[in-house]
Amino acid sequence: MRALFLLVFFVLAIGSATGAREKAAFRNTTPVVAPARSQAAPARSQAAPARSQAAPAWGQEGRGTIDPRVFDLALSAVQCAVRSGAIVDPSTLTVIDYSKPSTEKRLWVFDLRGHALLYEELVAHGQGSGDNMANVFSNEPETHASSLGLFLTEETYVGKNGYSLRLKGLDEGFNHRAGERAIVMHGAPYVSDDFVKKNGRLGRSWGCPALREGVAREVIDRVRGNGIVFSYYPNQDWLDSSRYLNDCAAAS
Repeated sequence: MRALFLLVFFVLAIGSATGAREKAAFRNTTPVVAPARSQAAPARSQAAPARSQAAPAWGQEGRGTIDPRVFDLALSAVQCAVRSGAIVDPSTLTVIDYSKPSTEKRLWVFDLRGHALLYEELVAHGQGSGDNMANVFSNEPETHASSLGLFLTEETYVGKNGYSLRLKGLDEGFNHRAGERAIVMHGAPYVSDDFVKKNGRLGRSWGCPALREGVAREVIDRVRGNGIVFSYYPNQDWLDSSRYLNDCAAAS
């Protein structure tokens, strides 16, 4: 009986020792597995800078609600104008997206040197361009239509529309008659949220990019003299023919 007891005790002792060795082995291998997982994490985090480095210099957070494709097209046109010698070191870029309804903010002013969005505003289009949506554009006098393309901001003056900014059209065939047509930037009482609420659209100019009166002078003073205005609409003729959208791309 004593011999049987000793035999049982010996078997249990061996089992206990084996289990202890297996647990110790598991604990010893666990640290090896954990670092392997933690080492894999930096590899995933290192992928993020690569994506951010591939993004344009202007981050989307600094563009407001502008369509990135329109913004990039505007920048390309400005770069082409600089390379061609049409403009020299512009300070601001004003983008107008006429593909948006007049009830939406569709004018943005960017500081080209500080890479910052300065203004995001309502802007009116010409009577000859359409009602709430603009879809007709012209370079001809007496059409009262808005024009597309690049403009250079020049000097200010006070006229029948108050404090105004002269614009020089740089896009031959599309806006080069802006001076002759008196296409200028100015404030107007028909550009406001209240006007939109009462009429379902903004009022319309005779082709000028008109702003709300409360901000017009401030915007004009910020962009006047060597600023650039880029008026956009997906007009195929303009997209295919504008020298600033095609010549530099063909030469590169």
